[in-house]
Amino acid sequence: MDLFEYQGKEFFAGYGMPVSAGEIAFTVAEAVAAAERLGTPVMVKAQVHTGGRGKAGGVKFAADTDAVREHAGNILGLDVKGHIVRRVWIEKVSDIAEEYYAGFTLDRSAKKHLGMLSVEGGVEIEAVAETNPDAIAKIWIDPIEGLSEATCRDWVAAANLPEPAVEGAVEVLLKLYRAYSEGDADLVEINPLILTLEGSVHVLDAKVTLDGNSEFRHPDYSQYDATQSRDEREEAAHAKGLQYVGLDGSVGVIANGAGLAMSTADVVNQVGGAPANFLDIGGGANADVMAGALEVINNDPAVKAIFINIFGGITRGEEIADGILEAMERVEIDSPIVIRLDGTNADEGRAILEPHLTDRLMMQPTMLDAARRVVELAS
Repeated sequence: MDLFEYQGKEFFAGYGMPVSAGEIAFTVAEAVAAAERLGTPVMVKAQVHTGGRGKAGGVKFAADTDAVREHAGNILGLDVKGHIVRRVWIEKVSDIAEEYYAGFTLDRSAKKHLGMLSVEGGVEIEAVAETNPDAIAKIWIDPIEGLSEATCRDWVAAANLPEPAVEGAVEVLLKLYRAYSEGDADLVEINPLILTLEGSVHVLDAKVTLDGNSEFRHPDYSQYDATQSRDEREEAAHAKGLQYVGLDGSVGVIANGAGLAMSTADVVNQVGGAPANFLDIGGGANADVMAGALEVINNDPAVKAIFINIFGGITRGEEIADGILEAMERVEIDSPIVIRLDGTNADEGRAILEPHLTDRLMMQPTMLDAARRVVELAS
C-alpha cells in the first residue's frame, strides 16, 4: 500500500519523528482555510502516488492566501504522470540549510534490510546512484539484530553529514528504522531530510509503502487501503479479493500463485504477445474465485483472449477443472480461453475438461504451447 505524503508524515510522526505542521485539503476553499489556520507562508503540495510532482507544477510556494487560492486552483485536477490530483497538502514553510536523503528497504538478495543515506538530498536517489554512487552510504541490517545506535553513528559518519546534523540525524534514523520494521513497511524514504537554519534535523517529505498483508496486525491500515490509486479493473478485482494489476496488452492472464502469474506474463511476452493483466488467484481455484477472475478480465475491453494457467498443488486437478466449468456457466465470456493444467491429478482434471473443449475453450499440454495459441487468438 502506497501512502500519500501527508499519510506518510502522520505515520512518521507516530514514531516520534519531527514533521512540519500541515492540513489536507480537497477544495480551494479548504486549502485557503488551512493556510489561514497555519499562517502563511506555506507550501501547496499535490498528493499523488507518484514522483515528479515538482516538475509537473504540483509543488508551489505561497506567500499569502491569495497565492494559496491560485496554486490550489491550478494543482487540484492536475495530471501528474497519469495521476489526477484530488487533494493538496498545505504545509508550513521550513527554513532549509541543507538537504539529505534517507531510506530503508529490503535487499532480497542479501536477505537483510538495506539502509541508504546521502548528503545529496532533494533529488531522486536513482539519479544520485547513477551520477555519484559514492555519495550514498549503505548499510545492511540483520532483522534479528536491528539497528544499534553505534552502527547508526558509524553510518552517519560514512555519509559525511556535517557535525551540526549528526545528533539529529542519528535520532531520526533510529526512529525511521523502527517505523520501517515495526510498521511492516516495504519502503520508507525521507527526501529531503533537512537541516534547518536553527540547526535541527527535520522530515520534509515522506514516501512510505506498507505491506498490505500485515493489515491483520495493524487494523488502522484500512484507512490507507481506502485511498489506494486503482483503475476500474483493479478496483473490481480488489472488491473480489483478487491479486490483480492492470497492464496494457490483449491477453488476459489467470494463474494460481504470484510466481506462476509472473512467469505466465513473461512467456506471453516471449512468444510475441502482451499481457493485459497480472492476476493471481492463489491456492483457491474453486468456482467462486475463478468466476470472479473471469468476470474481471472479461470486463476489460482490451482483452481478446484469456490464458488460464494452473498448476495444481494442494488444490487437485479435478477440483480445478470443475471450478473452471462452473465459473464459465456463471460468466458469459466474450473471448476465447486457452487452458494449461498441470500438477496434482492433472490427468483427471484434463479428462473432465476434454468433453467441453470447443473453438472457444481450448487446452494445451504445456505453458509454452498455450501461450503461443492464446497469442495467436488475441492477434
